[in-house]
Formats: sequence, C-alpha cells, structure tokens
Amino acid sequence: MLRTIIWVIYVVLHTLYTLYHLLIVYIFGALGMREEQEERITKTAHDWGKALITVSGSKVEVSGTELIPQTKAVLFVSNHQSNMDIMLLLGYIPRGKGFVAKVELQKIPLVNTWMRKMHSVFLDRQNMRQSVQVMRQAIDLLKAGHSMVIFPEGTRSKSSHMGEFKRGSLSLAVKANVPIVPITIVDSFKILEGNKGFRIKPTHVKLLVSAPIYPAELPPEQDLTELVRQQILSRFPA
Repeated sequence: MLRTIIWVIYVVLHTLYTLYHLLIVYIFGALGMREEQEERITKTAHDWGKALITVSGSKVEVSGTELIPQTKAVLFVSNHQSNMDIMLLLGYIPRGKGFVAKVELQKIPLVNTWMRKMHSVFLDRQNMRQSVQVMRQAIDLLKAGHSMVIFPEGTRSKSSHMGEFKRGSLSLAVKANVPIVPITIVDSFKILEGNKGFRIKPTHVKLLVSAPIYPAELPPEQDLTELVRQQILSRFPA
C-alpha cells in the first residue's frame, strides 16, 4: 500500500512540474520556434511516462523499435490492457505521438492540455457524428506528419485477453496513406488493474514492436483489421 501512496503522490507532483515545461512550450510557440516546441513536447511526455512507470517499480522490456519508420508519420496500433499503456507508449516508444483517446481524458486538467499539444484527439464512441469528425481530424493530423496511437479494442481488457478490434478503426492509416506499426503490450494490467483494490504492483512488462504494415501494398481482398489483430496476438506468450 505504501508503494501505491508514493506512486499517487509522485504522479500529482510530476504532472504539476510539467507546468514549467508547458510555459516553455508556449514561449516557443509565440516565438515561432515550431521545431523546438515539438521537441520539448515529445521529451516532456517521454520523461513523464517513463518516470511514472519507473516509480511503480516495474521493469519494461522493449524490442523491435528499430523497425519503426523514421521518415514519415505512422499509425501505432496496440492492444489495450491498462491505464498504464499510455505511459508505457510515451516513455518507451521513441517517437513523438498523439493518441485517439477516449473523451473522458479531456476532463482531466493539465493532462488534457498536454494531450492536445501532442496532437491527440478525443473520441466519444456514444456520439456517432462526433466520432466521424474526430476520425477526420486524426486523418488530417497523420497527413500533416504527426504519428498517432489507436487502441482498436476501444476499451481496456484489464487482463491478458485481447478483444475484437472495432471495424473501421484502422481506416485512418488507409485514408492518410501511412504505415501501421503493430505493438503488443504484455502484462501491463498486472501493475494496477489485475490487483485487488487500487494497488500498484511491480511488474515485468513487455512492449513488442512488429514490422510495419503498408495498407496500400495489400491485396484488395485482405482484411486489414484482422491482419493487424493477428499480428499483435501472435506476439503474446504461448
């Protein structure tokens, strides 16, 4: 329980500390220093995510990052086990990235500001019209060169089980003409959701990056959603 209390306090303090970096981000923006602004946003998000996982006592094993294309935007597609997944992907996948995030995150002060700065969008799956508009925004962001992350299951599994992918969720990559990079997250739910009550437990987590998939190179009859899902699923331990 002590570890959990320390972790919660650290989350609050470290998140508040990012206000300093947010001020610098705004100054860079006012001065037209766009490249420096993007670098500061990416580094702050990276440090925040990695620090919060480290304080949980967890160890993260990462493989395949050398497979990530570096010359253009990509759509990272991952399974979703835990609320820790955003921290993991920010802290351990070396690319600037925004998220197709659930609309509830828009209500968290400061976190929502940083997510917007990272070029994230907020999706309300209960509002079809809003969902269509948000997906169009995501396509425009990808076309503009901003990599993004989507969790096609739509919600956390809170277990080692992986749910079905929402149909149409990967059309972002097709319409923006960007590669899909599958990522398999293994055991992140054991840090928090897999425990009784709200309790942080040190865990060995794996992030397994697979080779990019280029939708434009696939035959028309190929089921892209199922192809990516099976690629992610294939990396789970037997």
